[in-house]
Amino acid sequence: MDACSERKPKITASRKLLLKSLMLAKAKECWEQEHEEREAEKARYLAERIPTLQTRGLSLSALQDLCRELHAKVEVVDEERYDIEAKCLHNTREIKDLKLKVLDLRGKFKRPPLRRVRVSADAMLRALLGSKHKVSMDLRANLKSVKKEDTEKERPVEVGDWRKNVEAMSGMEGRKKMFDAAKSPTTQ
Repeated sequence: MDACSERKPKITASRKLLLKSLMLAKAKECWEQEHEEREAEKARYLAERIPTLQTRGLSLSALQDLCRELHAKVEVVDEERYDIEAKCLHNTREIKDLKLKVLDLRGKFKRPPLRRVRVSADAMLRALLGSKHKVSMDLRANLKSVKKEDTEKERPVEVGDWRKNVEAMSGMEGRKKMFDAAKSPTTQ
């Protein structure tokens, strides 16, 4: 049991650090070699595609013809570049749409948690209609005004002995009195 709890690592820390530094040095060397190969490939491609220009000893009309040819080539290359960029943008949009469709079909579309936000009616209208419209909406202006005094006058409070009231209202006679009392204010 003691051997398991005090198990030594297979590689020491200094050995691990040495291996890490050797790996980084090898990766850097490979990266530099790849970069040089790319530069050489680029130079070879350009030398193959673009011949060196011999402008010495050419007359003015020959130079003008050479310039026209170069401009025509530049226009062709620009058109191709524009077409390729348009295709690339179209493809990226299509890829984005397809990714959204895949997410929708999977049903694992993660919805962000919504928080309650207090917004006044004016701020909501301003957000919906824009800052051009200066509409203020006072929702309280359309409410009815209720007077508390009127409601208190309608219900007179009878203060009396509750025991007498209970005895008077018990039985069928009491229920009839309650029914008549409830009926009488509406008939007046």
